[in-house]
Amino acid sequence: MRPEPLEWHAPKSTLASEPQRRDTVLVVDDTPETLGFLTDTLDQAGYTVLIATDGGSALELVDQITPDLILMDAVMPGIDGFEACRRLKREKLLANLPVIFMTGLTETEHVVEGLTAGGVDYVTKPIVIDELLARIRVHLANARVACGTHAALDATGRFLIATDRSGCLLWCTPKAKALLSELPSNGDACSVGLPPSLVSQLLQTRGETASASRATLQIAERRIEVSLVSRIGQDEILFRLAEINTRADEQVLQQRLALTCREAEVLLWISRGKSNREIGEILSISPRTVNKHLETVFVKMGVENRAAAAGRAVRLLAG
Repeated sequence: MRPEPLEWHAPKSTLASEPQRRDTVLVVDDTPETLGFLTDTLDQAGYTVLIATDGGSALELVDQITPDLILMDAVMPGIDGFEACRRLKREKLLANLPVIFMTGLTETEHVVEGLTAGGVDYVTKPIVIDELLARIRVHLANARVACGTHAALDATGRFLIATDRSGCLLWCTPKAKALLSELPSNGDACSVGLPPSLVSQLLQTRGETASASRATLQIAERRIEVSLVSRIGQDEILFRLAEINTRADEQVLQQRLALTCREAEVLLWISRGKSNREIGEILSISPRTVNKHLETVFVKMGVENRAAAAGRAVRLLAG
């Protein structure tokens, strides 16, 4: 049987500035006050924030979404921060993920244990926020340099591919390989990659809006979103892939949290890191309407901000 034709759509634009991406920080702490303080502070500093209240929850969340950096409380019930870090570092794809420990422990043996577990830094409580933000910026920059092209891209997400300008596959992360396996080849001399016209269009439209740097591939009943991340070489371009299956996830959130259909849609896209403007474009509603829905969602969920709502949604969908 011949494969179904590929369909893709992308807004037209001629701007060529690089797309902006918010770094994602996972905060792991069992103290609500610390979580709230760091969530608000990091969000205001321009980071996307995910939260977990213990080491076990952090490991489950990272299995679904790979952050750019983790702030890890050392002492927590159950799996503590040291053990959680050791388990993370056993996975090859997470070897270069920066983990900064936060704790009131200041003995040399605890500092050594944190660094031995795989942490890159150690800050003591009470946290001096300006110092912490400076350390985060340094370690994010160091991670990008130290990882090199392939490892750094693995650290930003699990479904990533790099192609040349003609769409030929140069390399991909392991989980992206499964999605690519159903794409037809671009030709005998080219490994399975992306349609050349799609690559060309995304390169021309990058930077105007977040949605302008995305397109959709339709393969039989499967829809795959292709997002342009950046150009990482003269003829090497990075893309993120994500299979779109929103309806089932919306139903889970709607039933588990007693939300309306529209509220579940908004929460789902918040959990996927979309801004109010992007959600408005996706759902054909205004950003102000998105915010109104979010206010109701926060009340129903008993949370105070979008980061907490997104973190809980991710955990519900992962379970």
